[in-house]
Amino acid sequence: MQTVFINGRFLTQPVSGVQRYAQEIVTALDALAGDGALPARYVLLTPPGARTLPLRHIETRTIGKRAGHYWDQVDYARAASRGTALCLAMTGPVALRRQVVVIHDAAVQRHPEHFSKPYVFAHSWLDRLLARRAVVATVSEFSRRELADVLPVAAKDIVVAPNGAEHLSIAPDAGVVERLGLSKGGYFLTLGNLTRNKNLAVALRALARLEPGSAKLVAVGRMDRSVFGSAGLPEPGADVLLPGRLDDAEVAGLMQGARALIFPSIYEGFGIPPLEAFVNECPVLASTAPAVQEVCGDAADYFEPHDDATLARLMTMLLDDHDGALRRDRLAKGAQRVARYTWRGSAKILADACAKVAAR
Repeated sequence: MQTVFINGRFLTQPVSGVQRYAQEIVTALDALAGDGALPARYVLLTPPGARTLPLRHIETRTIGKRAGHYWDQVDYARAASRGTALCLAMTGPVALRRQVVVIHDAAVQRHPEHFSKPYVFAHSWLDRLLARRAVVATVSEFSRRELADVLPVAAKDIVVAPNGAEHLSIAPDAGVVERLGLSKGGYFLTLGNLTRNKNLAVALRALARLEPGSAKLVAVGRMDRSVFGSAGLPEPGADVLLPGRLDDAEVAGLMQGARALIFPSIYEGFGIPPLEAFVNECPVLASTAPAVQEVCGDAADYFEPHDDATLARLMTMLLDDHDGALRRDRLAKGAQRVARYTWRGSAKILADACAKVAAR
């Protein structure tokens, strides 16, 4: 039986969207293995010091002594050369040809100004080498088109395995609303660290257009007030709350009490927070980033990424939805969108891609 070696370096990294994707895909593969639905044996290879996943059917092995890209390119490459490699978190060993690599977006190529110069340099050549050697997978039709445009690979040869929504059903911490001094329905919510791409500035400018005291903005993520000026953001006023990073239960609790999630990203390969909001019965006001529109469809209301006037109008529209008719309409459509995305389905897509690579 063929063996697929999963690259587990993501278990040494802070958990953001890419790492969450990798974790959920591995968990779904474990369930498929338990059902006898995989055509190969799967082994998760991790560097020393990696977090563990509660897997029942996929073996986990710690290998090598290196870390970071060196572990990828040497230790993992050597071990995975005996089978097929599956790399779920943007990168993989350039020496291997029998591998599937998930590249989540083309943000480095499309918006290099959002990253450090060393990061842009490393991923520019790494992505091109992987596109020539590996089977490339990604998370949306938009990202498939983007990657085909910037890398030496045809769109028809890129596998699409979207994010799922099953993990989003987390028991909410309802007490977080009161702990933060908020009232249900009296605030809007944003998620994401303070980076240019997450575009918090447009939400701050939109809030400033509202009647003072009509609503608060809760911006969850790793932020430091001292960097607001250097990031080109207006100084947050009294109606802006920066609670820092919160756990999944607290985020779910905030979503259930929010008037809406504001998702203003300039560029996304997929966009998990809107699905998370739909699961938690929270309407979504989203930027017109193409991947976000692909995910949300008609369940969200949209604004151009830098159009704070339109965003302010949409916020006012929801604040004036006194009978809740608009909210009910958007949430019914949101539930339909959530049903389209499953980790099990995407894990099966990647397993099939690995089987085709192994059969070459």
